[in-house]
Amino acid sequence: MNDIPTESRPKTGRRRANRQANEDTILKAAETVFAEAGFGGATMQLIADMAGLPKANLHYYFATKEELYRKVVERIFLIWLDAATAMDGAPGPAEGIGAYIDAKMEISRQHPNGSKVWASEVMHGAPVIQDYLETTLRGWTAGRAEVIRRWIAEGKMAPVDPERLLYMLWATTQHYADFGHQIEVLNGGPLTDADWEAAKASVKQIILRGIGAAGAVETG
Repeated sequence: MNDIPTESRPKTGRRRANRQANEDTILKAAETVFAEAGFGGATMQLIADMAGLPKANLHYYFATKEELYRKVVERIFLIWLDAATAMDGAPGPAEGIGAYIDAKMEISRQHPNGSKVWASEVMHGAPVIQDYLETTLRGWTAGRAEVIRRWIAEGKMAPVDPERLLYMLWATTQHYADFGHQIEVLNGGPLTDADWEAAKASVKQIILRGIGAAGAVETG
């Protein structure tokens, strides 16, 4: 039997919602600061100022800068892992890899700073997130590689190296986040909704046709 008074439940829900809202604000600000200043250059005060919150609030939610940094990295990593579920139940590479490309490109659009933080961390030898690379990412990669090998065995795509295909997918989709400024300069300004849809279609066409995927996307 639930002993919590009915009138206290809305208050508990509001507190939970407020806490989540504050964490989201802090994480968004931290993504921006870590992306621009790196782990070494970032400070809790800079992040607090970006979030528009007192520094004490940051320490209430995250005791140290490293704890906050790991949370930022973990969040983008979990978003990427969730995007990969598009491959798991797909009947073939056109559907699975096509949906994965769409999802990864959208993540680059919505979370560019998270991708930049991850890229910087890895380029510096992953001093904080090496455990993610050795455990979760390694296991995830092995699982997706097995899906690709199955599609190859079923004759649904050309025999390519699964790991190198995944590296290419990551490099291509995350380029739109990590080198977003370069793309904007060459594009003459930020990508519009139509630009993003055209970019997704082009990447899918090039990659799916390149691996001989049945039902590859055609454009133009």
